[in-house]
Amino acid sequence: MNIRLIVSSLIASAVLCAIPGATQAQIFVTNYDAGTIGEYTSSGVPVNPALITGLNDPEGIAVSGGNLFVTNLGVMNQGSTGRIGEYTTSGVPVKPALITGLFGGSGIAVSGGNLFVASDNPMSESSRIGKYTTSGATVNRALIPYAGALAEGIAVSGDKLFVVDEVNGCIGEYTTSGATVNPTLITGLNFPSGIAVFGGDLFVTNSGTFGSATGTIGEYTTSGATVNASLVSGLNDPSAIVVSGGNLFVTNFGNGTIGEYTTSGATVNAALVSGLNGPVAIAVVSASVPDASSTWTLLLLGLSAAFGLNPLLRRLADAH
Repeated sequence: MNIRLIVSSLIASAVLCAIPGATQAQIFVTNYDAGTIGEYTSSGVPVNPALITGLNDPEGIAVSGGNLFVTNLGVMNQGSTGRIGEYTTSGVPVKPALITGLFGGSGIAVSGGNLFVASDNPMSESSRIGKYTTSGATVNRALIPYAGALAEGIAVSGDKLFVVDEVNGCIGEYTTSGATVNPTLITGLNFPSGIAVFGGDLFVTNSGTFGSATGTIGEYTTSGATVNASLVSGLNDPSAIVVSGGNLFVTNFGNGTIGEYTTSGATVNAALVSGLNGPVAIAVVSASVPDASSTWTLLLLGLSAAFGLNPLLRRLADAH
């Protein structure tokens, strides 16, 4: 019997088993029509299509730590019935009414310990951006008193906020302290909705004509220059967009799907997830999942120490 070979093989096996697995990601998507949040893997496999239920027209979603923050639009044209709910990524309610009294509730973004929320005020026919802490405290309900006729998506980059104005077809730039930088940083958009920041670029969804495959994703720099106004085309009423792992994930409200594309515009899977019920917002959470158990790690350490440092075992191996 070749003990050296056996011991070496065991060590090699332990090393392979102790190598952490590749980073995986989970997709969370709001279903506006069903009042739910569904969970899927980044490869499109359903984890729980009804992870969170009982929501009131959920629109925006953001992730901070292990929690999800979700905007509920509330009852249209009935005053301040919108709210933000907090849940764990496993679907457990933390505080379903973390923040209340919103005039609607659409886009939401998180930065540090703060939430930035777009809400529509039907009384003034305008939108504003409010700022709150992730624990629900109000910082400034009208941080940006006027953020366009209909503010939808919000993205944060450093100390800058980029806000989508769907009605006016533009993107405004503001600071996280509420100062206006350029309310029309990017113009000429076709019913824009979602926005994501990746490096020095902005990726924006344009809904196009509702019910038809005329939606697009445009790419622009954070300074407002056009990179490619039709980076991706043929989408069906695209709503939210997020970047994860170098790829774009986009919800298509019109046909109930999530599509995946590269940041250079190549199609990965136009229907990565299908069968959704009015998908609006999307968030992707990455998590490193190690394949090794502590048993294998201890075995590796034990065998290495024994084979490398124990003279008796080494002599026994050499003798065979």
